[in-house]
Amino acid sequence: MQTHEGAFVVSLDFELHWGVRRLRPAHGPYRSNLLAEREAIPKILELFQAYGVAATWATVGFLFARSRDELEAYLPPIRPNYVDRRLDPYDEPIGKDEEDDPLHFAPSLIELIRRFPRQEIGSHTFSHYYCNEPGQTREAFKADVASAMGIAGARGITLQSIVLPRNQFNSNYADVLVRAGIRYYRGSQQGWMHANGGLHGEPQTRRIARMIDSYLPLSWSNTIAPSDIPEHNGLLNIRASQFLRPYMPMGRSMEFARLQRISAAIEHAAKMGRVFHLWWHPHNFGSHMAENLAFLRSVLERFAFFRDRYAIRSYAMHEIESWLTVSTRATDQGGRRFLN
Repeated sequence: MQTHEGAFVVSLDFELHWGVRRLRPAHGPYRSNLLAEREAIPKILELFQAYGVAATWATVGFLFARSRDELEAYLPPIRPNYVDRRLDPYDEPIGKDEEDDPLHFAPSLIELIRRFPRQEIGSHTFSHYYCNEPGQTREAFKADVASAMGIAGARGITLQSIVLPRNQFNSNYADVLVRAGIRYYRGSQQGWMHANGGLHGEPQTRRIARMIDSYLPLSWSNTIAPSDIPEHNGLLNIRASQFLRPYMPMGRSMEFARLQRISAAIEHAAKMGRVFHLWWHPHNFGSHMAENLAFLRSVLERFAFFRDRYAIRSYAMHEIESWLTVSTRATDQGGRRFLN
């Protein structure tokens, strides 16, 4: 018998061009997707508000800067010396401010997100830092985290949650996060096709399996038990459950299967008192925006249905500790349900 409510967690990797610059030049074909992200974000926020959904916006620290001069004032004294020089964001040409360069600055969007209820601004590191790529070091990561905390703090934002680029969690760096005040992170989804890997040499079979897993349950249960979240290092791992894959015209006949995959997981979390953690990038909605927003609305409608029928509520990443407390109390009280 269920003894506590389920949790529906949403996180978005908010990065604009910083997250894709290795493969997609700022003035290449993907530019339209990145610019359209500025149109998609307000529409996503409106949907969250309409359905009472909290979310964590894991934001690259560079985007906080109001100008190139301000960004330079927060640059870390130690930087990663990646073997693959394409990963170095400090070589990226940028404009003078958000108006001049809307792909590399976003203070107005950050302020917009903050105006909506229960939207958490989290970290996606300062520089879209890759924790497991050759050439980076613990000291460079520590400096990167300090810069992220500093530029966010200048806006009155205390970072508590982090999404590491490519979910590259390095256990040797856990204490750096804890000492900086970060307690929550999004670990990799379970299943061999979602393993925390590097940027090079990934087998094509793994990428194909991840795509199939968005429609069919190759990785089986992708919800999280409360007992799996706390880690001995002091962090709470709110592991990813599913990537909200963007709409593909060639795959439109499979859209119902994609929705059912997500819906079944939300229902499982609601019935069993577990977490379902959905994530994506806002720029995934940059093309076929109407179809992507319609699909998101369908997902949120399913969540609202299960919220009313069973017991599942929406949480940002930094709110999950309150859910864990309620879950533990419910279990300790012999099956009585305690809801906030």
